[in-house]
Amino acid sequence: MTDTATDVAGQSMSAVPEQRRLDLKVKIESTGPCRKKVFVTVPRAEIDSTLSKSLRELIVSADVPGFRKGRVPRSLVEKRFRREVSGQVLQRVLMESLEQLAEEHNLDAINEPDLDVTTLEIPETGDFEFDFEVEVRPEFDLPDYSGLKIRRPVREVTDEEITASIDAYREQFATMSEPLDTPAEAGDLVIGDVRVLFNGEELGRRSGVQLRVSPRIRFLDAEVEAADKLLLGATPGARLSLPGKISMEASRAELRGETVTVEVDVQDVRRKTLFETEKLANVFGHETVDELRKWFHNVQDRQLKFRQRQAVREQVLEQISTSAQWDLPENLVLRQVENALRREVLEMREAGYTDQQISARQAEMRQNQLSETRQALKQHFILDKLATEQNIEVSPVEKEMEILNMAQQSGESPRKVRAQLERRGMIENLEAQIRERKAVDFILEKASFEDVPDQWTPPENSHTVDLALCELGAVSEPVVEEEAAG
Repeated sequence: MTDTATDVAGQSMSAVPEQRRLDLKVKIESTGPCRKKVFVTVPRAEIDSTLSKSLRELIVSADVPGFRKGRVPRSLVEKRFRREVSGQVLQRVLMESLEQLAEEHNLDAINEPDLDVTTLEIPETGDFEFDFEVEVRPEFDLPDYSGLKIRRPVREVTDEEITASIDAYREQFATMSEPLDTPAEAGDLVIGDVRVLFNGEELGRRSGVQLRVSPRIRFLDAEVEAADKLLLGATPGARLSLPGKISMEASRAELRGETVTVEVDVQDVRRKTLFETEKLANVFGHETVDELRKWFHNVQDRQLKFRQRQAVREQVLEQISTSAQWDLPENLVLRQVENALRREVLEMREAGYTDQQISARQAEMRQNQLSETRQALKQHFILDKLATEQNIEVSPVEKEMEILNMAQQSGESPRKVRAQLERRGMIENLEAQIRERKAVDFILEKASFEDVPDQWTPPENSHTVDLALCELGAVSEPVVEEEAAG
């Protein structure tokens, strides 16, 4: 088996231009939610035809001492280059078979087929048989959206909300003081070495963890309630014990729902100085605070539209569930956790949420990663199918406008934002997020509305730590920017 055959594993099962059809025998069975097993038989006649083609090509180019190119006997070429010819035949037969399967049997694969080509060989005689499993999109029918009734949250933006939004960005751009000699106050950062214990057994430890004195501390898989009462008055050298409630969807099943002890050896206490409002106006390209407030009024409008889109998605999923009785395999949900996070983060960035607000939502999603991702995936498949049926696409201009909006929100250049997205492999997520939003807008055009009061409330005063207590041995890569305030 040659290395050339291994390239087939990366080939997509997408359609290809018209070519000679192989005489394949195919049997397809369902092996679970969104999963098919495909059995393929390639008749000997097809193998021999492909072998002859490969040999003719090799005879033309083969360099054999004592023979001119194109004049080498077939038997000698077949014997001398048997290994190479076998690899070429296997590669061609597999590639053409997979391409033909995609065209003729409409598998609609989500991922590449689960096919280990290193275990396959073309037999000396008889037919060539192989099988593989592949994840496919769920099958369901979309309902008639023309009569869909949507409850649309509405509200009037108040001056208090604009001020709170500005203050959130003032904190994001805040500067940190030198270590303090005074006890920690509300809003201060307590920096220390953390050790996590369960029933007296150490689960792990981490140095230099920053904990803000706030009513709630969110870890990626746990929460600490009333943390401010435990952190207030902390001084360097003190040892504090915080009770952490582990999420019901944490990575370690035996710890789900349990309470662990977060032991903190305090090293430093620091205080943030909020960014001046006038300077913040300049960062966002405005000359006066009044202009900044008008701009943040638009930010609040975008966030309302974000919440409206979220409400529409949930209601569409709710109304389609009666005609779409399908489930998603657990391993698919687990693999899509990061994609679901990225799509939500991108949409929240475009809507104008701060890094701290996005981090808090990220931690909430991670604490409920299975149910949240399962919900997001179902929404994705529904909106993706709608977008496909309605030929909804995303133009390069739309992607650039999205990047520009995110750049304006962060006070960075579009070039830097684009580079960050590319570095994290999030450009495809950005395109998917825009396409889904356009699909939601299509639904809105066809639906009737009932305006209801927006139940949104300002984000609670909490602090998010990019740390999973059950996985202190593994460093997680944050979805938000490294320089984001926590």
